[in-house]
Amino acid sequence: MPPPPVEADAPAWAGALGAVHGRETRVRITVQGTREEAVVLHGLQVRTAARREPPATGGVYRMDQGCGGVLTPRAFEVDLDRRRPVARSVAGYGENGPIPAVSFPYRVSLRDPEVLLVTANAARCDCDWYLELEWSSGGRRGVVRIDDGGRPFRTSAIAGRPVYEYDTGARRWTAAGSGADAVSEGPGAEGHGGSAGPGPRAYPTSGTSAPPTADGASPPSWRKPARS
Repeated sequence: MPPPPVEADAPAWAGALGAVHGRETRVRITVQGTREEAVVLHGLQVRTAARREPPATGGVYRMDQGCGGVLTPRAFEVDLDRRRPVARSVAGYGENGPIPAVSFPYRVSLRDPEVLLVTANAARCDCDWYLELEWSSGGRRGVVRIDDGGRPFRTSAIAGRPVYEYDTGARRWTAAGSGADAVSEGPGAEGHGGSAGPGPRAYPTSGTSAPPTADGASPPSWRKPARS
C-alpha cells in the first residue's frame, strides 16, 4: 500500500486503488438562489441507487490522526442502513456555541445562501446514494440532484475489518484496531448539483479536493476491498 497523499490528491489516490468511503461520508453543500427572487427549500431527500452486502475482505486506511470536526449550521444525518433513509436535521455548533436543529423549509436568494452539511453512515451495507433538494419560487417548483460528479456517492460498512494508520516516522502503515474502533471518518466526497431557470444552485464548499475547512472537519478514511 503506498503512503497517503496530501488531501487534495486523495480522490485520485483512492480511485487508483479501488477504495471507497469507509463507514461515513460527509457532504458539505452551499445552496444559493440564481436570482434576487427568494427560493424556498422544502426538503432534502435521500435516494438509494444500489445496496449490497459489504465486502467480506479488505482493510481500512485512515487518512487522519483522529481529529474531530465541528458541525456547521443546517446539519443533517442519514442512516444508510435503513430501507428508506431520510436526512434528519440535527443540532450543530458554531462560533457562538450550540445551534439547535432546524427543519425545512429554508429560504435562500442570490445574496443569502445556506450551507448544508450531510453526514451519511453505513454500519451494515455497501450503498450507492445521492440527494435531491426540493425547491419552489414564484409558483415554480423543481428538484436539484446532488451527487459525486454525476455518479452516486458510495459508502461501505467497515465493521470487523482491520484498520491501519500511516506512521510518518517509520514510513509505513501500522495496525490501529478494527473497523468498530475507527472513529474519525471525515468529509470524503464532494457534492455536485446544478440549477435550472429560477431554481437554486447547489455546489460543494468542501470535500476531498479541498483543504480542511474552518469547521474543523477531518480527512476521510478509505475502505480498500481486497482484490480477488
